[in-house]
Amino acid sequence: MENKLLSFLGLVMKSGNLISGEETVIKELKKSNVKLVIGANDLSSNSKKKVKDKCSFRNVDFVFVATKEELGKSIGKNFRGIIGITDEKMANKIKDILGGEAFVKDKSL
Repeated sequence: MENKLLSFLGLVMKSGNLISGEETVIKELKKSNVKLVIGANDLSSNSKKKVKDKCSFRNVDFVFVATKEELGKSIGKNFRGIIGITDEKMANKIKDILGGEAFVKDKSL
């Protein structure tokens, strides 16, 4: 499942519907341009909380998978902790790949 996701992220990157980097993703979240946020499992707890809060406030789904190295490699870049998907159809395809249980809202916030 994770390998399929990482391969698909490469296609999303080539199509121009992916943004990466914490600052860029948060800036685009504020503009309502991001449909799905994918974070690395090894992201710092402060960064995870910041992303969760921004996504929850803007009602954007988010999920944490893979490592920074794996996320970066999948899109042809160096380490990437946060990736944003800007196309609704591609975001839905990623949700299908991961399955719905990955997107259950976090009750701890």
